[in-house]
Parts: sequence; C-alpha cells; structure tokens
Amino acid sequence: MSDKYEPKFKMDESLYKMRHSLAHILAEAVLQVRPKAQLGFGPPVRTGFYYDMLLDEPLTEADLPDIEKRMRKIIQEKQSFKREDLPKEKALQKLDGMGQDLKVEYAKELLEKNDSLSFYTSGPFVDMCEGPHVDDTSKIPVTSFKLDSIAGSYWRGDSTRPMLTRIYGLAFPSEAELKEFIKNRELALKRDHRKLGQELELFIIDERVGKGLPLWMPNGTVIREELEKFAKEVEFKDGYVRVATPHIANGELYKLSGHLPLYKESMFPPMRSIEKDPEAPAEEFYLKPMNCPHHHMIYMSRPRSYRELPVRLAEYGTVYRYEKSGQLAGLLRVRGLAMNDAHIYCTEDQIKDEIKKVVAMHKFYFEKFRMDKIWVRLSLHDKDKDKFGDNEELWFKTENVLREVLKELDVEYEEAQGEGAFYGPKIDYQTENVLGREETAATVQLDFLSPTRFEMEYVAADGTKQKPFVIHRAPLGTHERFISFLIERWGGAFPTWLAPIQVKIVPVAEDFLPYAEKIAGDLRQLMIRAEVDLSNDSFSKKVRNSITKKTPNTWIVGANEVKDNTVTWRRYSVEKQEQVSADKAKSALVQMVEQRLMDNFGDIGLPL
Repeated sequence: MSDKYEPKFKMDESLYKMRHSLAHILAEAVLQVRPKAQLGFGPPVRTGFYYDMLLDEPLTEADLPDIEKRMRKIIQEKQSFKREDLPKEKALQKLDGMGQDLKVEYAKELLEKNDSLSFYTSGPFVDMCEGPHVDDTSKIPVTSFKLDSIAGSYWRGDSTRPMLTRIYGLAFPSEAELKEFIKNRELALKRDHRKLGQELELFIIDERVGKGLPLWMPNGTVIREELEKFAKEVEFKDGYVRVATPHIANGELYKLSGHLPLYKESMFPPMRSIEKDPEAPAEEFYLKPMNCPHHHMIYMSRPRSYRELPVRLAEYGTVYRYEKSGQLAGLLRVRGLAMNDAHIYCTEDQIKDEIKKVVAMHKFYFEKFRMDKIWVRLSLHDKDKDKFGDNEELWFKTENVLREVLKELDVEYEEAQGEGAFYGPKIDYQTENVLGREETAATVQLDFLSPTRFEMEYVAADGTKQKPFVIHRAPLGTHERFISFLIERWGGAFPTWLAPIQVKIVPVAEDFLPYAEKIAGDLRQLMIRAEVDLSNDSFSKKVRNSITKKTPNTWIVGANEVKDNTVTWRRYSVEKQEQVSADKAKSALVQMVEQRLMDNFGDIGLPL
C-alpha cells in the first residue's frame, strides 16, 4: 500500500443523479400502493439508493417485484424533474397541504438556517429535496436497477422515534454492471465471517451466554493470541510499556472521565455494593466501557517530569458496551471486546512526532495484513452539539494539528463534522465489510479534555506544572472486529503463523501412523501447531478435509517418505506438491512462523 490511502468511494455526478432520481421514483411507486405513506429521506448510496417511509400498512419483500414493475412504468412515462424554490411560509404551507408531517418537522429545522426550501416534482410526485436529478425519467435505463431488500430504520436515527420502513435498491450505469455486482456479492457472502467462523470453528455466539458475547473456540483463540503476541512485540520495539486494569470500576471514575454523563446509554447498568455495615457508603460499579480512565489513573499515580515524557501505556484490555440488539452483527458489533489499546502522554511539542509514529504503525499493520481498501477520515467536533467539550480554541488547535500531520505525511483524507470523540478530534481509518457496510478499522485520537478533567500534570523544564496531551490509539481496533475483517478478506485462509492448525499430517495408510506421530511430535517441540489425521476416512477424503478446513500446509507421508525421511508438502490452494526432506521442511516451517510470512499471499521462500 502506498503512503496515500485509498479515499472513500466517490460517486460521479451522472450516477448520483440517476440513483437520486430512482429514490424519488421508488417513493412515487410506493405511494401508488400505500397512498397514506409518510415520506422520510431518500438518498443515493454506494450501491444504489433507498427511501425511508412511515407506512400505515406494512410492505414485505414479496411486494418488491410489483413496486419494481411500477417503477419501470414510471420511467417509461418520461416524467420530467422540475425544481421549485419556495420561501419559508409557502414551503411550510405546501408541506402541510401534502400531509407530510415528517417532512414538515425536518423543514422547520432547515428553515432555522435557510430562508427558502427547494422542491422537485416528477409526474404526480412532489418531494422537498436539494437535488440534483436527471432531466427526465427516460434517461434511466430500465434494466440498470433492482429493488433489493426491506429493513427497519428509526426516524432521524433515534430509537425513541417511529420505526420507518426502508426499501433498498441497487443501481448501476448499465445492466451488465448490475449483474456483475450481484454476482460478486453472492461470492462475497460465502466469505461472511459469521458463516466461515462457524465452519472453521473459530467462535460461537450463544444467547444462553448473551447476545453480542462471543465464545472463542480453540481455533479462534489461537488467532487472538497470535495477534496479541505480534502487537506486543511491535509495541515493545516502539517504546510502549504494558499495564493491566480491572474489568469494573467505581462509577465516580466514569463521572470524572465524562463517560457516564455522555455515554451512559452505551454502558451496562451499575452493580451496587452489598456492604452489610449500614454506615458504609453505597457504591456503584460499572463494567468498563473504555480503558482510558484506568490508564489515566496509572499516569497520575506519581509525579511526572518532562524528562520521562512521552509515557506510552499499552493494554489489550477487554471492555464492555451495551450495543442495541438490532445493531449486533457477528464480530463486527459485540458487547464484549478486547481492544488493542494504548495511551500516550506527551508535551505539546511532542504531539506531532508521536502521532506520526502512530500513523506509521497503522500503515505497517495495514500493509502487513494486506488491508488496502482503507480510507482516512478526519473526525471533527460540532459546536452545535452538547457532547463536545466547549473549549473552541483547543478544538480548532488540535484539529489543525491532525490536519497538518496528515498533509505532511501526504495522506489523503476526508473531513467529517460531528464525528470526533467528546474529548478531542480523531483520525479514523475506515473500511468496508463484504456486504459493503462501512466500518471503522482503527483510530487515533488527540485528547485535550481528559488532562483537565483528571488534573494531570508534569513538571516542565522551567519547574512549572503543565498539563500533558493524551493520544489514544488502537491500530488493530479490537480482536473481534479485526479478525472479522481478516476472515472475510482472506476467505478464512490464514497464513501459517496465524493459522489454528499450521500443519495437518496425513498418513497414506495406518502403517505410517508412527512416522506421522513422530513428525508431529518434533514440530510441537518447535512450537508448531501440528495434527495427525487419525480419522477412519479414506486417504483422499483426509486430504480433502484438510483443504476444506483451509489448513495452510498438508504433509502427506507414505512408504517413500518413511524410507527417505521426507514429507510430501502440499500448500493450500496450490496444485503443485513436492517431496522435501523432513529436516528441511521443519526448518522452512519455523522460518515461516518466526518471520510471520504472509504465505497465503505467496510470500514464501521455500522450495515449493
């Protein structure tokens, strides 16, 4: 991957107009069958469009073919899209007359900052909309779109508001591109980490344990531990020291940090102390939603001098967040998660260099794991929202520091207002899962608020007491989410150093079991995860089973191998197999593991 991360997908204007127009055509078609529908929002999106509507009678996916047929008829009518700009009073009168209460609510909000609103009319359909749209519906190929699915969506994303019906559609410039997307998506679904996680026995989620609480099976635990070991080595070389903190804390800590007043809805409810002494003060404990308040207390445990800054505290700490049931999604959205977390306490003069080192670490990991579909978002504050600290000067100062770092490193990025943390701006590394859903893979946060809240200090060179800045960083995000990305990108085929079973030894017949067991024993002494297939399956099925389980290395042993002290080495997804001396094979395997070669990408210096 180059220094320039891939920017987020950008839609060209003609495709935007087409998809936006299809959203209006969809709403017009739905109104033909549900004339009392209340209109929400209908934007173009990465793969097509959708429209949110409040319906008096439900629609199901069985209704989509009929609605799609009505859309094609509308397109053939060559309806023109005509824009009209209306001043405040006339705009509200128009919406009231249409009986569109949701639009009226949103219009009133828009009119607090605007003197007029724009409307688009196509045939009998009218919508409050900024546009743009195609000139008329005939400009849209009737075979270039397809209604895809129905989902629920809260009005304005607020779970206390009405649940709307969201109809998704796919749309591409041509029928061929639409069919190609559908075909590729079907292939991608085979890589869904939930499907492969079960097939490869990596993890399970059992509601008897709890939604969003993964149970890591032996195979998945290997991957977790290897990733953690790798991260610890990388961080040690970069000057981090490790700490360990408890899974719960007194609620007073989270009041001080700001998590309780601002993020209580995302935290599990409190546990109350059960002191028998009636005079003992009652305490409330919470499962920790973040590691940072705990790390702050470690920093503050003794006086600090500028000479020891930066202080870099790292922990693969497990945190707990109450994600709503509807938001849980395999390992992507969970309630118990292990973060590749660290906090850097530094002087103002050290901020840029430290962030550059962290950005370089992110780049190293993304290149190592071949995560090339990454784009960078600079997440800023929004002065109109209550969640952000009210020091405008420091907000703009810290935002500008991150902006300058990205520019100096020649990293392309997009800015997002209102996406910052409550304590400071962020650099977010965004990606997509196989279904096209945008996710945050990793983050770097510059915190100016916590040092004030916690009254952190260090003694400067002139003897004065100063406040440090805090950099929060998690290059590998969480075990859960990062492993889901790897499963999907690699289709479950892990490189040897990460694979749960690194070598499957398959004897041609039972007579060769002793030799196979000896080879496996030798490998285990070298800390290689080796297994002998002891099943009653036929030889060919044993080989097939090893391939099905995506074992990176299958070693076949028979009469020739026993006689010559060799193995026949077969790599996953490689047709060629080769007979190699057992000693040479063991040595090569150790090399692959020690160097953490990404041999699932062909990075392998072996005689194969």
